Amino acid sequence: MRVDFYVLGASAADTVVTSLAARALGAGHRLLIVVGDEARRAEFSRALWQARPEHFLANGDAGAPHAARQPILLSDRPDPRNGAQIMCLADGLWREAQGFERVLYLFGDAHLAEARAQWRRLGERAEIERRYWKQDQGGRWSEGP
Repeated sequence: MRVDFYVLGASAADTVVTSLAARALGAGHRLLIVVGDEARRAEFSRALWQARPEHFLANGDAGAPHAARQPILLSDRPDPRNGAQIMCLADGLWREAQGFERVLYLFGDAHLAEARAQWRRLGERAEIERRYWKQDQGGRWSEGP
């Protein structure tokens, strides 16, 4: 499994999630976005629906009917009811999960210590490939050391 650590800088989490979701769908993947707070999940959902005027990013809540049909599913736990291959941890909190090809772990300054500890823990597991991404002042992502 590959784990991508994204340090949030100039962009808000919902903007980053929207961009990552568009890329995942464009590559033919389904996505699970995990956020513990229900109100925050609703904010992410709105951002996805309104992301691009020419093409929205359809999504639904894991507790709603037809969750399995959603290309992007929002949940409070790492349960890919939609068959997602990619999980995005969008609230800065790490959750263990099995069966994903890739995990996108977004965090800001408030969760920096937890992210560093998780980086070290995952480094001890041979089946995990870790990557670290940081944002420059212009909002572009580059792979960090």
